[in-house]
Amino acid sequence: MLLSVTGELSSQEQLLEEVARNPGVIQTYLKGLVPSLLGFLLQLVAAILVLLIGTKIIKLIVKFMDKSLRRSRAEAGVVTFLCSLVKYALYFVLVMIILGQFGVTTSSVVAVLGSAGLTLGLALQGSLANFAGGVLILLLKPFVVGDYIIDGGTGREGTVSGITIFYTKLLTVDNQLVMIPNGALSNSSITNISHMEKRMIDLRISVSYEADLAAAKRVLEETVRQDEAALKEEPITIFVSDLADSSVQMGVRVWVKNEDYWNARWRITEHIKLALDANGIPIPYPQLDVTLKDGKSG
Repeated sequence: MLLSVTGELSSQEQLLEEVARNPGVIQTYLKGLVPSLLGFLLQLVAAILVLLIGTKIIKLIVKFMDKSLRRSRAEAGVVTFLCSLVKYALYFVLVMIILGQFGVTTSSVVAVLGSAGLTLGLALQGSLANFAGGVLILLLKPFVVGDYIIDGGTGREGTVSGITIFYTKLLTVDNQLVMIPNGALSNSSITNISHMEKRMIDLRISVSYEADLAAAKRVLEETVRQDEAALKEEPITIFVSDLADSSVQMGVRVWVKNEDYWNARWRITEHIKLALDANGIPIPYPQLDVTLKDGKSG
C-alpha cells in the first residue's frame, strides 16, 4: 500500500513539473473544454425553449379539448378527467423530448423503468388505485359534478366541483375545497343527497303530556301545509313518535324539492314554534323534581 501511495505522489509531481515546464498545457486543456461547454449550453438553451414552448402548446391543447367536450355536452366529470389524463400524458412526452436533447433515448428510459418496474409499482400503487377509482366513478356514476355527497369513509361532505384522474374535489358549504383520493372514495359508502328530485323533511317536536294531542296535530299540520315549499301532491304525515320521560314526541314529515330542503326545514321549524306558542301548546324542557323528607335520627 505504501508503494501505491508513493507511486501516486510521484505521478502528481511529474504532472506539476510538466505544467511548470510548459504553462501552455493548461491553456490547451481549457481550450479543449470550450467546445464541450458551448455544446452543453446550447443543449440547455434548447431544452429550456422546448419546455416553454411545449408547456404553452399543452395548455392550448387541453383548453381546446375542454371547450370541444363541453360543446358536445359531455358530462362535466368526464371532461375534467379526460383533460387531466391528456395533460399528464403530454407532459410525459415533453419530458421525453427534453431528455432527448441531452442524448437520453426513449429506449433507455423504458429500460430503466422496466428494470425498476417492481419498485415503481410499489411506490405508485396509491396513485394507480386512485386512477382506477376515478375510472370506476366515471363508469358507475355514483355521483356527477354538481351533486352534494357525503363520504362515508371520512365523513366529509360537499358539492362535487371536479373529478380528476387522482382526486375528487368537494366544495363545502363554507367554501372550503376538499380533495378526496378517488381510490378511497370508490371503496367507501357514498350518500348522494342531491340525486333525487324530492326530499323528505323529518322533524321531531316535543309537546307536554298535558297538551291536547288532537289540537297539537292540527296546529302542526296547518303550519306545515301553509309553507310554500311543501309539495301539494305529496302527503303530510303527523304522528306520535315516542313517549319520552318528560314529553310526547310528535313526528312531522313533509316532502319538498331537493333544492328547497334546508331553507324549508329551517323555516318550518321556526313557524312550528311560533304556532305552538300562539295556541298555548307548551313545549317542555327536561326538569327534575326533588322531594325533601324531614327525618329525625334516633
